Amino acid sequence: MPSSTAPRRTIAVVLAGGTGQRIGLEIPKQLLKIAGKPILEHTLHIFESAADVDEVLLLMTPDHLEEARRIVENAGLTKVSRVLAGGTTRSETTRIAIAAASQGREADENINLLFHDAVRPLLSQRVVRECVESLERYQAVDVAIPSSDTVIVTRTHGDDGEFITEVPDRSRLRRGQTPQGFRLSTIRNAYERAAADPFFQATDDCSVVVKYLPDVPVHVVTGDEYNMKVTQPVDVFIADKLFQLASHAAPAHADEAAYREQLSGKTMVVFGGSYGIGADIARIAESFGARVFALGRSTTGTHVENPDHVEAALAEAYAQTGRIDHVVNTAGVLRVGRLDETDDDTIRQALEVNYLAPVQIARAAHKYLGKTEGQLLLFTSSSYTRGRANYSLYSSAKAAMVNLTQALADEWAEDHIRVNCVNPERTATPMRVKAFGEEPTGSLLSSEAVALTSLDVLLSTMTGHVVDVRRQDPTTNAAQRSAFEAALAAVLVQTAGDEGV
Repeated sequence: MPSSTAPRRTIAVVLAGGTGQRIGLEIPKQLLKIAGKPILEHTLHIFESAADVDEVLLLMTPDHLEEARRIVENAGLTKVSRVLAGGTTRSETTRIAIAAASQGREADENINLLFHDAVRPLLSQRVVRECVESLERYQAVDVAIPSSDTVIVTRTHGDDGEFITEVPDRSRLRRGQTPQGFRLSTIRNAYERAAADPFFQATDDCSVVVKYLPDVPVHVVTGDEYNMKVTQPVDVFIADKLFQLASHAAPAHADEAAYREQLSGKTMVVFGGSYGIGADIARIAESFGARVFALGRSTTGTHVENPDHVEAALAEAYAQTGRIDHVVNTAGVLRVGRLDETDDDTIRQALEVNYLAPVQIARAAHKYLGKTEGQLLLFTSSSYTRGRANYSLYSSAKAAMVNLTQALADEWAEDHIRVNCVNPERTATPMRVKAFGEEPTGSLLSSEAVALTSLDVLLSTMTGHVVDVRRQDPTTNAAQRSAFEAALAAVLVQTAGDEGV
């Protein structure tokens, strides 16, 4: 345990010294774009959002320092304190990071360092949290997962090729990941001893502690299969798909006071606000002090497929309030049936409402959101991951929403406009009831729960994300659920008389 009463500080060291040669690129692999943003930016956002991380040091390949600094500035990554040139090897880069973290640190036993590969952009907050918690008890921490493959040891015999010499017990084998965590004094001591070894070489930092500080136990935190390292060309494709298929956990739920503080005085325009999720977003946001314009075909005569209606609605909201902070589109139509049996009018309406309308809304909203550095929120559905029979029009349009979100998040980053997409599980909405009839109680999400999570996204700093909303989210702890339920209950009580809840 720490010998000082000073609070322990955690510094994440993002190692971005790769050159991309193995992937066959002219730029470092950490600058390659996946899901609309550079891999490096995805990784930095993980630590920016981590409650257990106080500061981030970025060690970048020297030829691309300025580009890394632009990414940090444009993304508004406030925890990144320094962007430094990395070394020619992993161990040299680690030494630079140790020296930088040691500057001006008097009680370095109260400082944790988490070394993480920049090209692991799918690290979970659980792993970060457990690494930091483990460093309260241990001096060194690694992250690893069981090996699903049989590992063999081979030896080469001349020109005859390789032959197996040993098959280790797979139950004891683990595949190492990052971050690797250390108390600053521990990793510095290990590298000081390594410097005296003329035969020193290492590809990771835990091996340095194991070899040169053999009395220091290295605790293992269980990693995630998703925490992959983008190293080979196929990894780029896999990581991009994982960003879509795995998506991202919703941000933590706030309490009632936080919603009121962040929404009060803001202007929100909700297309598709007549009923269902859109109506609930409008109702809840308004109850927390936002000025909301809920627009729909049946209530305000607003047809989202009509560009003039969209322009007029946004102009009216701006004229009345002088600002637009959030634009939400939940409008959609669900047409089920074989494509070859679908008439032209049905196809046209499905495409106009489900695809062209969001495009037109985005284009018209840009000039308003640019003034407030606001956010555009779109909606997809679980059908976007795989086209299904009888849902060709709907699922293809929902897949387009994901790509539109990621493209616009990248395109509008320099304008400081955030663009995100919500992907709810099957939800109890009038549109679903019309298509499928009544379904078993408890088998669907409530539209109110989706609405409140949508507000969490709108109030977050994230951009370019597809946020899953599920009935039971294992990443949401009891305290978060309690705050969420309290806020939702408060809204439902306020509106029960008017809405008949």
